[in-house]
Amino acid sequence: MLTGAAIEALRQQGALRWQGPLRGDALLLRLGAPLQPLAAPPGAVDLLDQASIDRLYQPPLPDWTSFLLHPGQLVLCQVADPLRLGPQLGGWIATLSHAARVGLMSHLASPAIMSGWDGHLTLEVHNAGPASLLLRRGMPVAKALLYRLEGPPSPAEPSPYYCGASAHLGSRYAEEFAAYDTITTNAEGG
Repeated sequence: MLTGAAIEALRQQGALRWQGPLRGDALLLRLGAPLQPLAAPPGAVDLLDQASIDRLYQPPLPDWTSFLLHPGQLVLCQVADPLRLGPQLGGWIATLSHAARVGLMSHLASPAIMSGWDGHLTLEVHNAGPASLLLRRGMPVAKALLYRLEGPPSPAEPSPYYCGASAHLGSRYAEEFAAYDTITTNAEGG
């Protein structure tokens, strides 16, 4: 993992763009905008049908200042500061322990930041605790630990689904993985 001094040196060299604060040897991730709530649609969500997935998402809230997150509720929220990693850098997102100890999770199961990332990270903010939690725009909830990759880097290809600024923060699972639908393919193919 990189130290705060190494992160600062990479910022000075232009190998890392981060205008946000550091917390020790990590980037301090603060809630930004937009924030996008999820709500249960009627019926099941088919992960290979993008329209079915899109029914989960409420309209994004670009101008939010506070949001009451109820137990079991999930929202997507962009990090306040954009991040650009060079091709030799990657990272891991970790919820701040202060937030975790009241039941707040900043990512469900996708902590990796891929090398070459360029844009606003999106956090999957979940309330796993027993009480409603008041979120405020700009509040720190997580940190990003950075590391250097060994060996020649793979070509950095920005994700067409998540890099850059987008008003829609939700899953693009079906758009990327519909080709893996072997049940429908086999049923149609005989």
